[in-house]
Amino acid sequence: MTLTARQQSNSAQRQAKLSEILGALPEIVVEDAGDHLKFLIRKKVLAYYLYDHHGDGKIAFCCKSNLSEQRRLVREDADSFFVPAYLGAKGWIAIRLDLDTVDWEVVWELARKGYQDLAPRKLAALVEELP
Repeated sequence: MTLTARQQSNSAQRQAKLSEILGALPEIVVEDAGDHLKFLIRKKVLAYYLYDHHGDGKIAFCCKSNLSEQRRLVREDADSFFVPAYLGAKGWIAIRLDLDTVDWEVVWELARKGYQDLAPRKLAALVEELP
């Protein structure tokens, strides 16, 4: 499966928006890994921006979560959410960024929750104060 021209044209804007959201979190480091971006907190992976990962035809934000949250999100909105390859068994969740509309508040909430679960306590506490 390949990406449509529309998906490709939205990709740069959506990637920039995602980077802006994650950039608001303390000590986030972004690594460009070619076909995806990796977002880290002190060398621990928090999330990925995936672009046609392994030819799946999707642009998505994939982040650390838990199995119950993952199952709930996929059950409630299978069009927007999916279980990512490889990391899904560990509770990670992915939200599509290539759809006509993206709920950026949901993206922020997923990033914030994942950050608070992964970051050291002092950093996690700083995120509670962010809007």
